[in-house]
Amino acid sequence: MNIVFNCYPNGLKKALTMSYDDGVIHDRRLVEIFNRYGIKGTFHINSGLLNSGSRLAADEIAELYRGHEIACHTDTHPFPEALPRECLINQVYGDRRKLEAIAGYPVRGMSYPFGRFNDEVIDTMRALGIEYSRTTVSTNGFAVPTDFMRWNPTTHHRGDLGKLLEAFANPPRRIPNLMLFYVWGHSYEFNDNNNWEIIEDFCEKVSKLDNVWFATNIEIYDYITALKALRFSADCTIVYNPSAITCWFTADGKEYAVNPGQTLKLD
Repeated sequence: MNIVFNCYPNGLKKALTMSYDDGVIHDRRLVEIFNRYGIKGTFHINSGLLNSGSRLAADEIAELYRGHEIACHTDTHPFPEALPRECLINQVYGDRRKLEAIAGYPVRGMSYPFGRFNDEVIDTMRALGIEYSRTTVSTNGFAVPTDFMRWNPTTHHRGDLGKLLEAFANPPRRIPNLMLFYVWGHSYEFNDNNNWEIIEDFCEKVSKLDNVWFATNIEIYDYITALKALRFSADCTIVYNPSAITCWFTADGKEYAVNPGQTLKLD
């Protein structure tokens, strides 16, 4: 039997996730746009810089980002690979603890400040409970990452969103089994460049696609992790789902959903 991991929840084939850094006041307008069009975002925040300058107030972010994801960006935005291990631990662990107290849930994701990292930084992040971290390297593609600690986005919003959206909506015949469109940036850039229409136009157009799962970074990570955790019998006719997430896939061209804790016999 030919098993293919080619479905997101409800059998959707494509997913969009958005990621914005720093926790600045311009996120208020960005979140309003996301909410208007049903887009999900992950917001990577420097908790040590809240309540200062153009940063958000700590007491507003839980409500502001409700329905989205709050994630780490270190406490004060240093160059991670330039820090002693002890300082790096304080930067990430301190950020995570403060954000969890605000968000009310475990914070498990991150983006690298300045996009800077190395193997030692990654090892430290994993030891501190970080399960994914976004880079600043654009792929201009739609593949699901093989290493979520080196999660390269599709593009910064300064990229050619129109061209990429067209390719996403109308892909060639040979496409990845799962398509993932990942856009990142900083909301203050829209304010500085007076070009909010870029993100408003993109969100309006992508929201009209009927085959896209709109998800946060952690939702993407959790689903792909659950999908890869499925256990199949040697002849691939029985599947067991040990996770807490319903997983979708195809077997010999037929679509299946296997529920949490379920053992399913395939036709």
